Amino acid sequence: MNIQPSPQRPTVELRPTPFDHPDAIKLNDRVQLEYAERYGDEGDVTPLDPAMFAHPRGLYIVAYDENGAPVATGGWRGHEENDEGYGIGDAEIKRMYVTPEARGLGLARRILAALEDDARSAGRTRMVLETGTKQPEAIALYTSTGYTPAPAKFGHYRFEDLSRCFVKPL
Repeated sequence: MNIQPSPQRPTVELRPTPFDHPDAIKLNDRVQLEYAERYGDEGDVTPLDPAMFAHPRGLYIVAYDENGAPVATGGWRGHEENDEGYGIGDAEIKRMYVTPEARGLGLARRILAALEDDARSAGRTRMVLETGTKQPEAIALYTSTGYTPAPAKFGHYRFEDLSRCFVKPL
């Protein structure tokens, strides 16, 4: 039997990138279209400001393929206890996205691990995130990496039936 070696996975570089960088904006526009398709609305309207992802209170990452094309994103922003249900020391995951052509390469897991490491280094004690029932791939990613359903919902969509919130101690 002739067994061919498996092709090597393409090289992907994770780069800290400002939230308002053109590549980040391009991928955010794509994820917003996907949200709109899945939920039938205008996408995620959570108020976000580029300063929320500036170190040491946050981080935004863009993944670039071997040709220099942006193919994935993710970020965290710090929170303290507030009226949206966040707690002291929370780091919220935002805008996790992998382009369809780059899915299956483990990029979401790599970005998520990098965000968790960075938030931990910044003194954050808990990762939190909100996703929706029409994103089963996201729910599967988070639960397979140690996230559990939050005891109480938080964030912009905390009162929505389709919203699901998850937490993970750092």
